[in-house]
Amino acid sequence: MKKLLLSLVLLSINTHFFCQTITVRDALTLQPLEFVNISSPDLQKGIVTNVFGETEVVTLFGAQDIVISLLGYYDMSTSWRGLAQMNFEIHLVPKTDGMTGVVVYGNKFEEKAEDLAQRIEVLDSRKLEFLSQPTTADVLANSTGIMVQKSQLGGGSPIIRGFEANKVLMVIDGVRLNNAIYRGGHLQNVVTMDNAVMERIEIVYGPGSVVYGSDALGGVMHFYTKRPHLAPSGKEFYNTVNTFVRYSSAAQEQTGHADFNLGGKKWASFTSITYSDFDDLRMGNLRNPFYGNWGRRDWYVERIVGKDSMLVNPNPNIQVQTGYKQYDVMEKILFAQNDNVNHIFNLQFSTSSDVPRYDRLTQTIGGLPRFAEWYYGPQQRLMAAYNLELESDSAFYDHAKVTLAYQNIEESRHDRWLNKTALNHRTELLDIYTLNADFENRVKKHELRFGIEAGLNEVNSTAFVEDIETLQQDVLDTRYPDGGSTMQNMAAYFTHTIEAGERWIFSEGIRVSNVSLEANFRDTTFFAFPFENVSQNNSAVNGNLGIVMKPDTGWRVSLLASTGFRAPNVDDLAKIFESVPGNVIVPNPTLKPEYTYNLDLGVTKNFDDQASASVTGFYTIYDNAITTAPGTFNGSNTIIFSGDTSNVITSVNAEEAYLYGLNSSFEADVTSQFSVNTSLSYTVGKIMTDTTDYPLDHIPPPFGKTGFRYKRPQFQGEVYAQYSGWKRLSDYNLIGEDNFANATSEGMPSWITLNLRVAWQLNRYLQVQGALENALDQHYRVFASNISAPGRNLSLTFRARV
Repeated sequence: MKKLLLSLVLLSINTHFFCQTITVRDALTLQPLEFVNISSPDLQKGIVTNVFGETEVVTLFGAQDIVISLLGYYDMSTSWRGLAQMNFEIHLVPKTDGMTGVVVYGNKFEEKAEDLAQRIEVLDSRKLEFLSQPTTADVLANSTGIMVQKSQLGGGSPIIRGFEANKVLMVIDGVRLNNAIYRGGHLQNVVTMDNAVMERIEIVYGPGSVVYGSDALGGVMHFYTKRPHLAPSGKEFYNTVNTFVRYSSAAQEQTGHADFNLGGKKWASFTSITYSDFDDLRMGNLRNPFYGNWGRRDWYVERIVGKDSMLVNPNPNIQVQTGYKQYDVMEKILFAQNDNVNHIFNLQFSTSSDVPRYDRLTQTIGGLPRFAEWYYGPQQRLMAAYNLELESDSAFYDHAKVTLAYQNIEESRHDRWLNKTALNHRTELLDIYTLNADFENRVKKHELRFGIEAGLNEVNSTAFVEDIETLQQDVLDTRYPDGGSTMQNMAAYFTHTIEAGERWIFSEGIRVSNVSLEANFRDTTFFAFPFENVSQNNSAVNGNLGIVMKPDTGWRVSLLASTGFRAPNVDDLAKIFESVPGNVIVPNPTLKPEYTYNLDLGVTKNFDDQASASVTGFYTIYDNAITTAPGTFNGSNTIIFSGDTSNVITSVNAEEAYLYGLNSSFEADVTSQFSVNTSLSYTVGKIMTDTTDYPLDHIPPPFGKTGFRYKRPQFQGEVYAQYSGWKRLSDYNLIGEDNFANATSEGMPSWITLNLRVAWQLNRYLQVQGALENALDQHYRVFASNISAPGRNLSLTFRARV
């Protein structure tokens, strides 16, 4: 009997020590951490945590020196006894963003950011969750190098290094979003991506044409959505539910989100649903006395008993006719055929209610409103993509990704003049087909990456005018050629990187691209075009050459020479559009591609993983820059558009322009709980002329952010200021897209906001977040924006995870 009892005791002890599971969590959010490495000199090999943050630690029994590490977190050193005292649950503390040694996918495959000559900023899911912003445009406005212009609440146009709209590239899950009608002005398309499902956002600063092709002149914004998770080894299922609700006071925002992961051994599904409801936006009340009531919404138009009436706004700080609703749905299905083959089906759908275009609704003529109605129809984006991921030990490649995608885009514009019954409807439909195949092969110290890309855009424009009283419909001129337009692209690229010792990394790349376009002007009822169709076929060769030098511990110097390319699209060549009141852009079939030649120099110093300082300077020669200038249509410098006589403006190629600037940042962990960070961006852009160089449009004033962050177990908080310098009227492009008419008589004033953000993790399942943005209730506008920024905004978010 005694032997039996002793055996049971020993069995219990063995079971406790040799079947013990360790769990590793984030100290701030208590969420499990995957891929944590746990090692000891006594181990023959390291062990790694699964998606639950768990791993068996039988090989650690009795170890005196155990190191627990994960990229982006401070290492923890302990012993077996220490693990037991912590009840085998470890909480790792995250590092400050600039000292995480992040892994990026700037060249489409995993590599360390410090090995790239190009500057890349990463907003990971942890940071995105802490920001808790209403839209993806607002997320980008919180980055260190992007300014976001807005013409209405339901929009946002990112500006990178003085390039905007169709001159910066947006990519989601490997599929390019820029299409044949991305315009040279301001875009609202970025809000059709749900930031609640983003695993990470990577911002590549500077030309990205070698890897990504046309349009990547100022940079690339690559959005990676969350992927389904399979059940880890030893488990049958991995199921999670994440939800949150958010309220923000400035626009009475009400957002609800839920996502579900259902994972088995071979199959996994990730489903996400987000709904947002925004009321009219309230602007700040504290105004600069030198500019009086600039930006106030004193009136609005409402149709009462069949008549348009100009009504007094009882609260001029409420920007009436800005509210809208948005719906986002995503479904991803993963099938792991084996250890080397994954299949992913990716379905994304985004739509909205009508979105009022606030800037047009505030325009006046002779003291009266110009428009009674002006709104975008639902912004609709549908994407269906198939991804094939391959691992191989063949001589051809180690890793491969093949993506087939279809997108259906619908945009529409609707406007009616004051006291008129004719409501104009213009709709654009796009069908987009793309193929990407990318490969990586590592041969000793050489990293080879190569791939091909092909795409087809089909554009169809329709239009009609409707009498809102009689409901009678009649023909109307279309925004783009009514005979339809197509745009095709094909490309191949190759890049090479080699680590020449511990201190030098060399990289080079080349891409060959071909872009063709055809637009058919079938109907000349409204405009007697001197041509029936426009066709172009443009080819380009782009390259880059980079050097990364690490002369001493903590120092890093990078030099990158690169070129960019952008072929004119349907919007550039073939649209008829009123850019500002009295100016109408007409087609220019002779437009040529634009090119950039760029040089980047970056210097970074890391101070013992406690502080990091970096400065990146750039100089860009911008050749054949597409801009706007006065022109003629059939020999006349005026044109009748929507019943008005307007000046003719056309897109042209400037002989040459140049841009230069810098981005600097500093981050430091003063203690394990307290850190500081600051960043500043500065850009200058000019068009070269025979006399005085003229300002290039889309160039933002200097802007930046400075913050102080405090973190302790289950809590994090941040106090920060965002600020922008002056954009003087003398620095505006008066015939471009800078919207000087919506600034003051001296330009766009400088501004600064004070803000507070906190997050408290109540337990493993519940979190409460709060934010007070623009705490001083300042009234201001971001450069080129035609809507005032939110006033004092209280935001509350409640999250639940199971």
